Formats: sequence, structure tokens, C-alpha cells
Amino acid sequence: MIIKNALIHDAINREPYCGDIVIENGKLVSVGGSAGGEDEVLDATGLHAYPGFVDAHSHIGLDGYGGPTGTTFDYNEMNDIVSPQLRGIDSYNAQDLAIPMALAGGVTSVAAGPGSANELGGTFLAVKLYGNTVDEAVINPSVAMKCAFGENPKRCYKDKCDSARMTTAAIFRQTLFEARDYMLRKEAAGDDITKRPAFNMKFEALIPVLRKEIPLKAHAHRADDIMTALRIAREFDLRITIEHCTEGHLIVDELKKANVPVAVGPTLGNASKLELLNKSWTTPGILAAAGLQVSIITDAPVIPEQYLSLCAGLAVKAGMDPFQALQAITINPARHIGIEDRVGSLEVGKDADVVLTSGDPMVSDTVVRYVIVDGEIKVENE
Repeated sequence: MIIKNALIHDAINREPYCGDIVIENGKLVSVGGSAGGEDEVLDATGLHAYPGFVDAHSHIGLDGYGGPTGTTFDYNEMNDIVSPQLRGIDSYNAQDLAIPMALAGGVTSVAAGPGSANELGGTFLAVKLYGNTVDEAVINPSVAMKCAFGENPKRCYKDKCDSARMTTAAIFRQTLFEARDYMLRKEAAGDDITKRPAFNMKFEALIPVLRKEIPLKAHAHRADDIMTALRIAREFDLRITIEHCTEGHLIVDELKKANVPVAVGPTLGNASKLELLNKSWTTPGILAAAGLQVSIITDAPVIPEQYLSLCAGLAVKAGMDPFQALQAITINPARHIGIEDRVGSLEVGKDADVVLTSGDPMVSDTVVRYVIVDGEIKVENE
């Protein structure tokens, strides 16, 4: 396929440029310039070409369309505050009706996984938003380990084991200490099975975290919760990303010093709990201007996934640089979840995920004309 005469916004170069996009076998083989040949041609004259939008933090497919009061409550385990052995891939429903809605809005890839009821909730997966099964959609089955600080674990387990922030932190530390001890004993035993510690599925699930193969994906809204998450990551020498980061604008210097990826949102909607009182559309712009890698997220279905680009537009309205806002829904979230080698920008060799629009997708009256995933047209609006 050749996409002809598009205005290309590749999410790498600040200025857009006119040219053609050549797709072969689901990959981008040429971006820009002029292409010819006998391939199928899609005339994009007057249209804008963007990378497929990426959301670094979503619960689509787990918290399904139809609401948690129905049969779709598959995103939180409510019986065990420490559940790192759970895998989002085992709850992801590729038939979720929210998925085609998201795709129609230009969102082609997301990280989806457990909610924030648990101190440790399990792993997120990265998926393309198409396919009949998760096996068809999955990009990476394990991109991060979800953990949570603040009000949610306290609220969900206040009558069982957790009623204060210091308790949450203590439970987390104890789990990490025990998992590290388990890992070291297992490594010391080597091939001698008689010397290995008794199998523990929770600790097994945390070994990739301890080895820094995947990051902690830390739910933290309030400034003190963000600092607790960073403190624990330093203590155990772990990779970490800060999710939600609602009060990140209050601790810019500390976040700069930590130099961690941040995912900001969901910002649209009411402040439904005390730790959201300081949420603001200015936050992603402030953090991006400070040099942090910022992603804008929907936390879908908190904000329906298809409105990801409009969330970026509201950040621009509040002062965020438009190019940084575009990067916050394309290449930055791809980097945030470790799939930037495949998606997030229009570059040769990457997956052919392309969104063609009538104008700026961060403006509400823009129409998504085509959504192409892996070189195939999935959405077409004339």
C-alpha cells in the first residue's frame, strides 16, 4: 500500500512534512518523499498522517463496556492485597465492545491490566486494539508490574489488613524483602533442586521486577505517595514508572532528579476523592517543559479510550506545547511500556499503524478518516 500526498506528523520531527508512506507486509518501508509503483494507493491529499495513538495506562478489555456491576469485573482481585502472580492477559477480553470504539478514535495500541485495589495487582500487557482473541492482539504479555499507593488499597482492605499509608508501604517492603530472599536462595541452589526454596508463585512473579527486566507501574496520585513509590524503588534498586502523577506539578524538582517516566491522567472529570483535589490540565505541560518523559492517559474506562487525543488537546489548551502533547499520546507512551521498537512513531521498520485525519486530532471537530493497523485498514470514514 502507498499512502499518497499526506501531511506527515511522525512524532519524531517537530515540523510536519508532505510526502508518501509505503507499507509492505505490515511494516513501514518508506516515510516521506515520493513513491510510485503498482501497489494499492490510498490518496491522502488534504489529510494528516499520524502514528497510531498509544495509551500507556488503560483497563480496556478487563473493565469491559457495560460496567463493573455486570459480568465484566475482571480487573481487580478483591481477596488478597498482594497478588503479583496475576496476569492481565488472563482477563483481557478481545471482544470488549469498547475496543472498536477506541480504534475508531485512532488508538491502536494500549497497555492494559489490573486496577489499583491491591498493593501488588499483577502484570500489564501491551496489545493492538483488534483481533478476535488476546493471542492475536498481544504485543508483549508482560510489560510492567502494577502496584498501588494511596487511598485505593486502604479503602479496599481497611477491614482486612491495610488502613494507613505506612501500612501499605510496610506490606510492600516485606513482600519485596521476601521475594528477594527467595530469588537469591533459588540462584544459590542452582541446578540442585533439593536446595531450592519451596515454590512460591508470588515471588516467582516478582523476580523479573527484582532483576529490572520489567518496571513497577506505580499508581500514585498525591505527592507523598509519589515520593514513597520513588523511595522504595531506590531502596530495592528497581525500575519504576509513575502512573497518574496527579500532584506531579508540585514536586517537579524531585521528579526531575528521579528521572522516571510519568503517565498523567485521567484528568477529565470530577475529583472523586481527596487525593485528586489538585488535578489540573497544566500538569503534563509543566512536567514536559521540565524535561520529563510524559504520557497522557485515559485510565479507560474512566475516560473512554477514544478520547485520548482530545485529552492531549485539553492539555494544549492549558499551555502544553502541541508537539510535546502529540508525543505524549504516541512515542512517549510507547517508550513508557517498552514497545517503541514497534509503534509510537512513523519511522521505517516499525509497524504500519497510521491514523489519517481531516486535521489536528487534538481538536474536537477533526474527523478520523482512516485507521490502519499492521498495514490493514481497520476503520474508514468518508
